[in-house]
Amino acid sequence: METKNYQIEDLSNLGRTNRPNQTINHQNQEIALSKIDFTLADVVKTIPPECFHKNPWKAWTAAFISFLLIVLGYCGMVILPWYCLPLLWTWTGIALTGFFMLGHDCGHYTFAKKPWVNDLAGHLFMTPVFYPFYNWRIQHNQHHAHTNKLGGEGLQQLQDISNGKADPYWHPFRVELYESLPPMTRWIYQRLKGECWWLLTVLGWWYQITLDASKLSIKDRSKVKLSIAISLTFAGIVLPTLVLTTGVWGLIKFWLAPWLMFHFWFSTITLLHHTSPETIWKENTEWNAVQAQLWGTIQCNYPRWFEFFCHDINYHIPHHVCAAIPFYNLRMAHQSLQQNWKPFVREVNFSWSLVKGIISECHLYNTTEERYQSVKEGASRICQSLQE
Repeated sequence: METKNYQIEDLSNLGRTNRPNQTINHQNQEIALSKIDFTLADVVKTIPPECFHKNPWKAWTAAFISFLLIVLGYCGMVILPWYCLPLLWTWTGIALTGFFMLGHDCGHYTFAKKPWVNDLAGHLFMTPVFYPFYNWRIQHNQHHAHTNKLGGEGLQQLQDISNGKADPYWHPFRVELYESLPPMTRWIYQRLKGECWWLLTVLGWWYQITLDASKLSIKDRSKVKLSIAISLTFAGIVLPTLVLTTGVWGLIKFWLAPWLMFHFWFSTITLLHHTSPETIWKENTEWNAVQAQLWGTIQCNYPRWFEFFCHDINYHIPHHVCAAIPFYNLRMAHQSLQQNWKPFVREVNFSWSLVKGIISECHLYNTTEERYQSVKEGASRICQSLQE
């Protein structure tokens, strides 16, 4: 396929911003999105074929490296002084994130060539953080099928997320839904979209570990029950053993703190993949795969050591363009997308100001203006309506 020339001068800086709370250039955004007269399959055809090749040596080497990094973290917790614990918890939490990301590849059947090896390895990679592999994969496939797809109006929005008809990840409430909620519910929502953003994957984990298998298709029920049984059995062995051998402090030191640090980074990475003031959420009738997967996904550049720990999961745009690309080929695929589809490739550099801007502004979704708005802006709107 011949790639279309989209290197338009007006769009040269469209995909780059290090200030998440800056004013959005809606004109440039509309120019870019109006140029989408191609399909996702057209984009996939421009990615080099070698990006789809599986290399067992690279996959299992990465698994060994992640395992070694986790072991080093726990050895440090045993050997080093107490004041090293925050650093060791951070190290181990990030290493566990990388281990989980290998399970992510297993969920897409890109880690190994044989499906049963992916299923087995996926459980091995996710069980240490008590994630039920099959349960996670079902919800994750929903995310890929409905990326940045907004649920219906009112409570239908929540039903669409629950029923697999909308994106379950980082889904902003419509302004109208938020305004209809009780004050306490609004307060909790604001915390989870704000300073407690890192707890959202904990809630996602709880949802998956308590998933009602009876609501699933017959072929998925036994798999989901198996994954839950594996996760709970592992937890039932590890947690009591820690308490009996190291006490409550050992439970906190060796499990709770690293586990929460894993969720902190897991939440942060996924938040930055799909959240920015420019990101557009569409209803089902207006949803476009190219807009959602190519434009709606964001490349966030981290320090190289962090990308090494997490196996380049931040090279997320090619993964959403085609989930069949193994993690060790994502950089190559990203370079191809930059070369062929630059105006539609958005990039940011990681910083805490970036995170702060997002959790301060990207709370609700205004469908009339097609933009994020903060809870504070929503509160001002409620006050104005009451005064009128």
